[in-house]
Amino acid sequence: KYLYFRTLPFDVFVRRAAEVTHKEYFLSEDEKYYLRSVGEDVRKDIADIRKQFPTLAEDVQIPEYFEKEQFFSSVFRISSAGLQLWTHYDVMDNFLIQVTGKKRVALYSPRDAPYLYLSGTKSEVLDVDNPDLEKYPLFVKAKRYQCFLEAGDVLFIPALWFHNVISEEFGVALNVFWKHLPADCYDKNDTYGNKDPTAASRAIQILDRALKTLEELPEEYRDFYARRMVLRIQEKAYRNDYG
Repeated sequence: KYLYFRTLPFDVFVRRAAEVTHKEYFLSEDEKYYLRSVGEDVRKDIADIRKQFPTLAEDVQIPEYFEKEQFFSSVFRISSAGLQLWTHYDVMDNFLIQVTGKKRVALYSPRDAPYLYLSGTKSEVLDVDNPDLEKYPLFVKAKRYQCFLEAGDVLFIPALWFHNVISEEFGVALNVFWKHLPADCYDKNDTYGNKDPTAASRAIQILDRALKTLEELPEEYRDFYARRMVLRIQEKAYRNDYG
């Protein structure tokens, strides 16, 4: 599965995204199409449907679940039937608003992160329905929650909850992200809302340096002190109030 970026007139894109098979195509007659809105300057400006698609924005009522100053972005999405977005987490709370079409959403708790084989914010397990258990044996321990969204449905996805989304039909949707933590907790250069909080990024860098330092020790010492570090993290940082 590969992702290619192409430029098309909007009407041509919508027509192709709505087709099951294509007379015109780039790679194959059953290729999938996906649009994710961005700001005018993709490196600096956030996606905001009110700015990029003001006419369409009038048709969507965003639930008043947060204060206006907490708003971060509103991401307009169009997907072909059968398109799947990989399992990942976001660092902000968000609403997934289904405007038209149908989606299946599989979710996993942040507590199941040890079983999801993470690479950054994404899971390496691409096919959650038929996972390669020889390669990812711990994935069976991850508890899956699942729901189906139809036109007019809104799903609240809390920060750090992993989600995998499949468009079962051609669909239009809107994600609305907001800053539920104090604003200074977030990376000021985060345009897409997918960078870890600054304190978390610093902690990971410190951990990487600590692990690099352990490499100076013989293997049995390195193993012993690494396990001590894990126990210390569990003692100081793990929560015990999960249901």
